[in-house]
Amino acid sequence: AIGSMMYATHCTRPDIAFAVSKLSQYTVNPGTEHWKAVGRVLGYLKRTSNLELTYTSSSRILEGYSDASWIDRTNDSKSTSGWIFTLAGGAVSWASKKQTCIAHSTMEAELIALAAAGKEAEWIRDLLTDIRLWDVPMPCTPMYCDSEATLSKVYNAVYNGGSRHIGLRHNYVRQLLESGTIKVVYVKTSKNLADPFTKPLTRDLVV
Repeated sequence: AIGSMMYATHCTRPDIAFAVSKLSQYTVNPGTEHWKAVGRVLGYLKRTSNLELTYTSSSRILEGYSDASWIDRTNDSKSTSGWIFTLAGGAVSWASKKQTCIAHSTMEAELIALAAAGKEAEWIRDLLTDIRLWDVPMPCTPMYCDSEATLSKVYNAVYNGGSRHIGLRHNYVRQLLESGTIKVVYVKTSKNLADPFTKPLTRDLVV
């Protein structure tokens, strides 16, 4: 059941990415509540089968959105990263993943998510260069983030945090900025397309 939903998630249904990511963590020993959650996701897919990804020929701008939820479970110290990239007005790449390291603040969680999204941005840009959709060099890819603290931190050349793994990610994002690969832009949470990848999908976002 999880495999089938993962197939839909990776192909055409980014809206269930967070739910599938969470359910995937219980595949070793699923309980009744987990099976009920699977049923709700499948029911949601059935009721919203008319939803579709749409693209337009008017926009050739690659844009990325990054977000994170800091420790959303009391029995788990790891946060959730989410990102999505749009091209030609529609989504082309997205993910909702549990972070592999512990963040000690919302800013650190957002920085970890931004670094992961930056790696995806590099890969997509290389792909677009290979198929020659753009002349080299490609224009800088805007990465939208709803954390002003993270925005301030990545544009600061020095990271004074105490965690080495956060410092490495800060340096990586700084390299992307200095090379002109990405630029980090602040966006309100309500306008951040990656927000539904870090928390349960609300009814108003579907409607």
